[in-house]
This record gives sequence, C-alpha cells and structure tokens, in this order.
Amino acid sequence: MRILSDWRDLPREARGASVALGNFDGVHRGHAAVIAAARAARPDAPLAVLTFEPHPREIFRPDDPPFRLTLSAERADALAALGVDLLYELPFSDAFSQMSAEAFVAAVLHQGIGARHLAAGRDFAFGHRKGGDAAFLSAHAAALGIGVTLVPPVTDAEGPLSSSRIRRALTEGYPERAADELGRPWAIRGVVAHGDARGRTIGFPTANIALGRHLEPARGVYAVSVRLADGRVRGGAANIGRRPTVNAGPESRLEAHLFDFDGDLYGQELTVGLISYLRAEIRFPGLEALRAQIAADAAQARAVLGG
Repeated sequence: MRILSDWRDLPREARGASVALGNFDGVHRGHAAVIAAARAARPDAPLAVLTFEPHPREIFRPDDPPFRLTLSAERADALAALGVDLLYELPFSDAFSQMSAEAFVAAVLHQGIGARHLAAGRDFAFGHRKGGDAAFLSAHAAALGIGVTLVPPVTDAEGPLSSSRIRRALTEGYPERAADELGRPWAIRGVVAHGDARGRTIGFPTANIALGRHLEPARGVYAVSVRLADGRVRGGAANIGRRPTVNAGPESRLEAHLFDFDGDLYGQELTVGLISYLRAEIRFPGLEALRAQIAADAAQARAVLGG
C-alpha cells in the first residue's frame, strides 16, 4: 500500500481511485463495509482510503484524555490488510479545518486526487464547521461526475457499530466484545522502554510500553498476544495501570510478560493484542504476594490462550 500525505501534484498512478472517506479510527467492521463498497462500485480502479492525521478531535479538543484506537502505523496496517492500494493520510490542522465543504469536494477530491468514486458512511460530515454532510457530498460530487455510495451502519442487537462503542467496551473491560466489533483483537503498539527491572527480580520480566496517545482500557491484567518486530508471535500476560504495589505513579503503562521467550526487547516495537480481561488492578501487601498473584495470572492467561 502506498501512503501519501498531500492531495496536490500527485503522480498519475496515485489518482483516479475509488475512495473510502472517514477517520477510520480502529478500522472496525463498519469501516470495512465502507471500503468494500468503494471496491464494489469501481473494481476497475485502485482502491483508496482518504483520512486524516492527527484525528480532528485531537486538534479541536486537545485537553481530552487520549482516545485513539489506532495510531497511524497500526491503522495503515489494518487498511492494507483489507486490500487498500492507496492511503491518502492528509495532515489535519486548524488551517485545514477552515476549508469549506465545497472546496474540499472540488479541490481535494476532484482536482487533487481525481477520485472516480466515493464511499462514505451516512453520518459522514466534513468541511468548515462540518458544513458538508452525506447529501451535500452526493450532490456536489455528482455535479463533478463522481459517483457516490452512502453506506448504512453495520448493526447488531446492540445497535450501530462505532468507534465510540468499541472504546466503551475496552474501558469497561470487555476486549472480546471489542475484538468482535473490530474483526481482530484490539492492540497497543509501542517501543519497549527501560523500566525499573523489578519484574525480572521476581521471576517475571516484562516489556514496558507507554500508552501514549492510545485509549487507556480498563486497568488490570490481561491475557495477550504479542507480535514482535520480526513477526514472531508470543502469548503472554500484561498489566495495564499504575502499579499500585510498587510505584503508584501518575501515568498508566503497559507491562507485558511474554511466555517462553528469552531475549532483549529494548528499543523494539511490539504490538500487544488484548485477548481477555483477567482481573482488576489491585494493591498487594508486598512483593511476595505480588509474585504469587502474577504466577496465578500467568497460569490463567496460558489457559485462556490455549496453553
């Protein structure tokens, strides 16, 4: 998949696609339906996604707690797995947000990327102060000779599937529900940093990863699947939280213990998928009690992961 960060002066091979529009935070099953609609409408054209980085909410509400389901690299991998050929990841800024809906359709979608067809959810809104909606997109794109498919939400017994709904499932401690709605386990990707090495002293070395701009899920212990930088996958148990027994600091982080692994992971990028929530984070009276509970957590995680 080719990633482009501008809509201007594109080479010929980066124009003329059938384009799915949206933020695509999480790349969940609803997003996959929009991408499938773009493919079905023009199977003869390259398949593209147009999205923004950072997420507009990070610009308009900078004081909000981190909320992202997928950061740029993880989102790109998920889109590539769906067969996307071109990713227009446009830089979003306050200045860009001033562009009118009319200009977005004419300058970006028509003149810039030369879209042959557009697909979007029926709730898609764009342009300055969200001046454009799905009906606006259909009318203005049609006037420029661009076809449009408006895709209804994917729904189940709980209602429409959305990124907000997945965030709620994760913060309430239901990673299995989130995985069903995403079509894959939700994951945190980050670089392993040095910690205090306390886990190694009690027999459970951990890879420490900052949550950064990721959503913070329910604090506690999880069974996880860890993909290493070289593509190998290991099961493990991970704690997400503030470590109240040894160092109740102000910031939460992820500490993952990989099963059947012995190696140096410092500086490597890991992708930690949350498979099942085992228990809430609690404070123990001392290191021996903590060690015993971690051993029990590891055994439970192995059982959940099938050994």
